[in-house]
Amino acid sequence: MPDLRVARSELILGGQKSGKTARAEALAAAWLAQAPQHEAVYIATAQAWDEEMRERIARHRRDRAERVPRMRTVEEPLALAQAIGAHSRPGTLVVVDCLTLWLTAMLMPAVGREGTALTADASPASLAGAIAACAGPLVLISNEIGMGVVPLGRDVRQFVDSLGTLNQQAAAACERVTLMSAGVPMTLKGSA
Repeated sequence: MPDLRVARSELILGGQKSGKTARAEALAAAWLAQAPQHEAVYIATAQAWDEEMRERIARHRRDRAERVPRMRTVEEPLALAQAIGAHSRPGTLVVVDCLTLWLTAMLMPAVGREGTALTADASPASLAGAIAACAGPLVLISNEIGMGVVPLGRDVRQFVDSLGTLNQQAAAACERVTLMSAGVPMTLKGSA
């Protein structure tokens, strides 16, 4: 991706394997290349609840370390607004991957764990506040899952609705919104 301009805040949307993370990593690499004192932090929201997910997370860590070696990773599946605030500095780009898994952790209890209620720190409103208060550039990744058929089942429909609302709120708070499709970025809001 040639000459990437890092925005103050960017929401990257798309389907699975659409190129969302690749764009975020390219933005982080561009940011790090701008100045030797620049830093980048990757906030991972995924949780390893089964063997396949543990393997996927391990592969992502290895791949990310190769592609953007100066970007450090912080794992925070729940207290996202707090994590953004803790790592945000004027010279630090923060990547959050991803809002979809964060919302999943908030709304759908995992095996062996009580359901998690949305707390003051773990809510869409707190995320909008964290975006506004971010001292350095912020890149958020989220899935666009509402473009297909209406899903069967009340719980799935509610999740699709909740993610759609969260994405709208994040898009409203971000300077730039990019939709990824087949590895191609399309700017929906702001300038490329």
